[in-house]
Amino acid sequence: MHLSRLILPAFLLAVLVGVRPAGAGTEAAAAAPVGVSIEDFQYLDTSGEPVDQTAVHEKRLGAFMVALRRDVGADKRYQLTPAGQDDAKFKVVGGVQKTSTLVQWARVAVIDTAARKVLFEKLYTFRGDNDEAWDRAEAFLAREVIAALGMPVPVALAVFDFELEDMTAASGSTLAASDASYLAETTGSVRDVLGQSGRYRIVAVGREAATAGGLRDCGGCEAAIAKKLGADQSLIGVVRRVSRTEYTLGFQLRDASTGAVLARGDSGLRMGADYSWKRGAVRLVSDRLIESQQAADAAKR
Repeated sequence: MHLSRLILPAFLLAVLVGVRPAGAGTEAAAAAPVGVSIEDFQYLDTSGEPVDQTAVHEKRLGAFMVALRRDVGADKRYQLTPAGQDDAKFKVVGGVQKTSTLVQWARVAVIDTAARKVLFEKLYTFRGDNDEAWDRAEAFLAREVIAALGMPVPVALAVFDFELEDMTAASGSTLAASDASYLAETTGSVRDVLGQSGRYRIVAVGREAATAGGLRDCGGCEAAIAKKLGADQSLIGVVRRVSRTEYTLGFQLRDASTGAVLARGDSGLRMGADYSWKRGAVRLVSDRLIESQQAADAAKR
């Protein structure tokens, strides 16, 4: 059984459910270090090796945790608090799984306790099961955790199903099965690229995506739907078919609370056939939303 399914999610859920917003009812000094709690990682050996190495692994995991707390605590922006306490701004949780003689997995997550959101979660693979391999893995994870602690909390984003605006004379009222399939692929790929950017946390839209329909013509009603779903922002996308082999793409991003348009993009060019919708949509969102926001952030520094 994989670490991704056994160790971290259940522990992560327990932390999220039991966590209390840090600093509630108090005012922290602006220059004070941010509290960080690093919980003891869990360990799982599924390698099937005949020799019981429990004692060795407990020793290495203990040294790993000591080093991780030392390295993160060396950054003066953060103040380590004892594991298990609720007064930390961030909690770091994780686990290590040995899958074979030479391969181990390490999974780590950083939780913003005040926002009750997972700020960062990633699975790593490292080779070897000796002191040197564990030391290398710890040094790498420490850098990753420190970088994650400096990241903004991901924006909760509801990405609604892309819609088709068919401008061809042969268009009918019923969506063809092939069109529905291409639209689903397009939506899924856009959600993936936005989620992988680290800037957004994709909110499941469930039945709202199937029943809302015609969001491109509802005057911004998608923002209100997104708010009900617990999202900070909403995104809708449209594929406009100009002919059977030509189309354009567009998207619109709104603030879920105010309905204000935050960003929009349009391909402005006629592109290839329907099987290219996914590729075109991912490129448009990457260029006009993700990369433009990264450039704006860099300009502010």
